[in-house]
Amino acid sequence: MANRRFEMYEFHQILSRMRLGASDRQLAKAGIIGRVKAGEIRSIAQSHDWLNPHNPLPDDSVLAVAFQCRNSLPQQESLAKPYEDQLRAWQAEGIQATTIHQALVRNYQFQGSYSSVRRLLQKLAGNAPQATVMLDFDPGDTAQVDFGSGPKLIDTTTGEQYSTWFFVMTLAFSRHQYVEMVKDQKIATWLGCHRRAFEFFAGVPAKVMIDNLKAAITKACWHDPVVQRSYAECAEGYGFLISPCPPRDPKKKGRVEAGVKYVKRNFMPLREFRSLADANRQLKEWILETAGTRIHGTTKQQPLTLFADFEKSSLKPLPDVPPELAFWAKHKLHGNCHLQFEKAFYSAPFRLVHTELWVRASETTVKIFRNYELQAIHPRLHKPGAKSTIQDHLPPEAVAYLMHDPQWCLKQAEAIGPCCTSLIKQLFAHRVLDNLRAAQGVVGFAKSFGAQRLEAACERAILYDNPRYQTIKTILAKGLDLLQADPPIAALSAAYTGSGRFCRPQQTNIIQ
Repeated sequence: MANRRFEMYEFHQILSRMRLGASDRQLAKAGIIGRVKAGEIRSIAQSHDWLNPHNPLPDDSVLAVAFQCRNSLPQQESLAKPYEDQLRAWQAEGIQATTIHQALVRNYQFQGSYSSVRRLLQKLAGNAPQATVMLDFDPGDTAQVDFGSGPKLIDTTTGEQYSTWFFVMTLAFSRHQYVEMVKDQKIATWLGCHRRAFEFFAGVPAKVMIDNLKAAITKACWHDPVVQRSYAECAEGYGFLISPCPPRDPKKKGRVEAGVKYVKRNFMPLREFRSLADANRQLKEWILETAGTRIHGTTKQQPLTLFADFEKSSLKPLPDVPPELAFWAKHKLHGNCHLQFEKAFYSAPFRLVHTELWVRASETTVKIFRNYELQAIHPRLHKPGAKSTIQDHLPPEAVAYLMHDPQWCLKQAEAIGPCCTSLIKQLFAHRVLDNLRAAQGVVGFAKSFGAQRLEAACERAILYDNPRYQTIKTILAKGLDLLQADPPIAALSAAYTGSGRFCRPQQTNIIQ
C-alpha cells in the first residue's frame, strides 16, 4: 500500500470524503488510503482551500499538478547504466539482448538481471509504439501473393522425402483466396500458379502485390525495382500491374501474410497427405468448405459471399487466348555452338560463339535471341542431356564432314567413274583407319581438276596399288594422269601379276 499509485478518480473520492468531514483515521479504516498519505493530501488540499464544501473541486489537470509528487515514485538507476556506451555499440551491430547480458556477466562480472539490460536497451532504442494505417481496397482492385513453407512429402516413385511450399493469392477486398502446394519457387512454378489462380477466380485483379522474391523481382529497390522479364511478360499478357512491397517491409501485404498463417494453423495440422496431388485436392476442398465460409475476423462476413456478391464481377475478364507463359534467361553460347538450358543443349549460329544470348523457353518451344533479334527456334527438350541441333548453325567445315558420309562419297564416285568408285571402296575397306576425310578429299578433286582427270588419276593409283589421298593429289598436281602409263597394264610381266617365271608350286617347297 505504501508505494501504490493513485488515479485521479481516487483523489476525487478522497477529497470528497474529507469535505464531508471524514478524518484520516476513518479513511485508513475504510482501506482507501493510509493515514500518513491522507495527512499529506489534506495538507495540500487545505493550502488550496479545496476542503471548503462551498468551493467546487478543481479539474483533473489541476489535481495532477498538485499531487504530482504523490503520483510518481523515485526511479532507481539501472545497474546496466555504467555500460550504456558499450550497450549502444552492441545494439547498433544488431546483437541480441540475451547475448549482451551474457557478455556483461562474462566480461564485466555484471550482477544485474537480464530484465535490467533489456529495459535499458529499449530505452536506448526509443521503442515508441508504431502506428499503422488500415488500407482499404475496392472490389477487384488488388490481390496479394506470398509463399509459405509446407510439409515434407514422400515421392511415391523414388521413396525420397522432399520439401514443399504453398502459394497463396488473397483478394484484398473479399479475403477469398487460392492456395496451391508446390515443390519449388522457380519462375515456371511462379507463373503457373498465377495462371491457375486467375482461372480459379475466373478473373484477373487490377494489381498484384508481391514480395521481392527472385522469381518476380531481380533487383529490390524502394523507388525503382527491376521486374523479372518473364513475370513482366505474364503481367502484360493478363493485364495486371505488379506492385512489389518495399524491401524488408512485408506488412504492406498483411492480408496475404495473415492468409499464410491461417493455412499453417488451420489446414496443415492433423492432416495426412499421400502425395502432392492429394494435398492440393484437400486444399481446394478446404478453401471452398472451410476458409471461404468462415466469418472473417475483420470483415465479419464470409469471404465466398463477399466474393460472389461484389468482387467477382469487378475482376477483369480472362483473355480469350491465354498468354504463353515463358521463362527468360541469359546463357552463353559455348564453342560447340550449343548453349545449355535446364540440362538440355540447343544450337545457335556459330558466329555467336562465346556471346551471351537471351533464351525464351515455353512449355513447347525454346527461342534464342540476340538482343531483340530471333536467332533460333527449337522444340523444348525435357530429358537431361538431350540435344537439338540445326545444321546451318554449325561451321561449314563441320557441316561438310557430318553431311558427306560414306554413302554420299560412293554416290559421288559412281558419277565420276569406275576407277574412282573402286578406289573409294578400297579406302573404306581399311581395317584400321577411318578414311572418311580421305574419301571426301578425293571426290572433292573433281571440282578443281574435273571428273575425267580424277578418273585417270584413280586408274593410275590403282595400277600401282597405292589407293591413297596423297597419291591422287600428287598425280593431279604433277599432271601424271595426262601421261600414258609406262609400261601399260597389259605389258606388265608375269612377275608383277603374281605368277613368277621361276616360282615353284607351293607343294614342291615342302621338305620331304
